Amino acid sequence: MKVLLASPESEVWNSRKHIHMGLGYLAGSLLAHGYECEIWDASVESDIESLDEKLARDPFDVVCLSAPTPLIAQAWEAARTAKKHGAITILGGPHLTLMPHESMEKPEVDLVVRGEGEYTIIEIMRALEKEVSSFKFQVSGSNSLPVTPDTRYLTPRLFDPAAGWGSILGLSWRDKAGKIKHNLDRPLPDDIDAIPFPAFHMFKIDRYTNLNPLTDGLDMNARAFTIVTSRGCPYKCTYCSKPITGDTWRGRSVDNVIAEWEWLVKDLGATEIGITDDIWNLDKNRAKELCRALIKANLNHVPWVTIHGMKVNNTDAELFKLMKQAGCKRVGFGVENGDDWMLRHVIKKGQTVDMVRQAFKWSKEAKLQTMGFFIFGMPGETEESMEKTIRLSLELDPDLAHFMMAAPFPGTEMWETLKKHGDVFSDSMDWSQIAIQDDKAHFAFGDLDKETVERKWHEAHRRFYLRPKRIARIAVRKDTWQRFPYYLKTAANMLLGLGEREATAA
Repeated sequence: MKVLLASPESEVWNSRKHIHMGLGYLAGSLLAHGYECEIWDASVESDIESLDEKLARDPFDVVCLSAPTPLIAQAWEAARTAKKHGAITILGGPHLTLMPHESMEKPEVDLVVRGEGEYTIIEIMRALEKEVSSFKFQVSGSNSLPVTPDTRYLTPRLFDPAAGWGSILGLSWRDKAGKIKHNLDRPLPDDIDAIPFPAFHMFKIDRYTNLNPLTDGLDMNARAFTIVTSRGCPYKCTYCSKPITGDTWRGRSVDNVIAEWEWLVKDLGATEIGITDDIWNLDKNRAKELCRALIKANLNHVPWVTIHGMKVNNTDAELFKLMKQAGCKRVGFGVENGDDWMLRHVIKKGQTVDMVRQAFKWSKEAKLQTMGFFIFGMPGETEESMEKTIRLSLELDPDLAHFMMAAPFPGTEMWETLKKHGDVFSDSMDWSQIAIQDDKAHFAFGDLDKETVERKWHEAHRRFYLRPKRIARIAVRKDTWQRFPYYLKTAANMLLGLGEREATAA
């Protein structure tokens, strides 16, 4: 059976492209178990060939679609396209894990995978093989429409429990009577070394231009890959949703990470690498050991960055010095807010402003570039706390500053808080609007209105990026002039509130 692993087109993030690690891991698992598969990423494929055209030219038995909350509507649309071509549709990702029933009520969705999918997808393939000969008859109910190219997408697949569907953990499906079944959750695997490496070789890497939707890479023309050295995060920040990797931290062994890193550099020609863990330095000693291993393996000539924010209270001067020696060029920190009361009582970050200051001091002493993430408009925020955040950003003066709008994702404490106060109604949500990269406030809370949040957000960009020394730094960068129209558009929105927002490095 042929499997297509697909990601829908995103107009939420920005114009830059980044590889999809989830699809890479699923492809790695399928290949390791002998299944034929292919990756189709709309962000680098749709300008050449649409999903509809792809499936018309090259049919697949199964189409798997991955989607976070802002892209779920695009995933449903892609599923309809896949169903039109006779494929079995499987959806997975953060939003599907949190709200599986919502998608299972869509006739274009046959199966939903909840949580980590590397083992679940293999069990699904084995169950499909058991009843493949009867699929064309398994449509919903006696009153269902005839299955034709025009109506196939209206008929959800029904599955025979005898094939073992009820025993596949982390799966949502329909039985032969059309009843939606949600199996027990799949426990998170402790040994993530046993999970096959992502199938990086299947990505058309030359078409990608960026490491992550939130961060610029170091080189706009780099062969940039990402790597996951650990999964999960035990901290419970109120804005953060971790439905896939969970609230526990599971680290890969240093040897396992080095083997993958070596493959990326020596076999796939990586010229830039981004660590995309939620919190790669939770075990500070392991982080240091990994740096020493990169040096020993002579892999430190390829620059790398930490894409997501490091935990500031799990750092010390030695760690940053080792990171620099190991080839790291830039470190990111989740600063979030400049008010200690907000950090402790609202965001529940488990850090203080002084801890942030110390981490920035150590990293700059190690000659590392710095990146800071700042959030505006959290429930309980005030104009005064947002002013403290702006002032802290100016004090820290990171090389790259990201000022983001608080976004109420399902599964977060913030979502529940807003639901109680009547500010979020999931049955009428336009999921595409829930994005931290947006330039519009998503809600009002208490005495703080949306207009004030948006005004302070734009003010933060102006005060940070329009300083003379900042303008000078941007002006002397080579890529500023190589991508001048892109940066001009970005600046117009960030500073003046015009057009679509895109993040920029400086």
